[in-house]
Amino acid sequence: MNKLKTIALALTTASLLSSCGYNSIIEKDERAKGAWAQVENAYQRRSDLIPNLVNTVKGAADFEKTTLQSVVEARAKATSITIDPSKATEEDYKRFEEAQDGIKGALSKLMMVTENYPDLKANENFKELQAQLEGTENRIAVERNNFNTATEEYNAYLRKFPYNITASMFSFNTKAYFKGTAGSDKAPEVKF
Repeated sequence: MNKLKTIALALTTASLLSSCGYNSIIEKDERAKGAWAQVENAYQRRSDLIPNLVNTVKGAADFEKTTLQSVVEARAKATSITIDPSKATEEDYKRFEEAQDGIKGALSKLMMVTENYPDLKANENFKELQAQLEGTENRIAVERNNFNTATEEYNAYLRKFPYNITASMFSFNTKAYFKGTAGSDKAPEVKF
């Protein structure tokens, strides 16, 4: 008889939790975590391309070693920072983005310096890597947007009634959004 009561109570509890959005909260949480994993995946792709780019540049020209070293150092710094999306704060995302901006800046400088090396610019490997990096930058932007969309859905769901009660009971908290670096909303000024 006790077993039957326990089973009935478990089924009733599961039914109530399901109708209060518990399962949906879990699904939206996992969707947001998965979206962050895709952001990291896109950044990892960029990091994986860097050694090939550096080696191509080294092989094609007697290149400025300080420029290459800054790219390698920025990559090492950026890949050392990881984020747990279930506990991430805006500060965590800011620190992550600052490290990624270091790579972006070092790569920009590398691409500008390559203008002085016509043989390198004509190198097919270099052209292919440059195209892959451009495509990767686009992927990064798309994945960051997807993460923020999933986070927005999750956060909005947690704040709606009666889901906010379920979220509170089980300590679900809103997630921080990924924000761009301050000033990145302004287009860079190009002067010749």
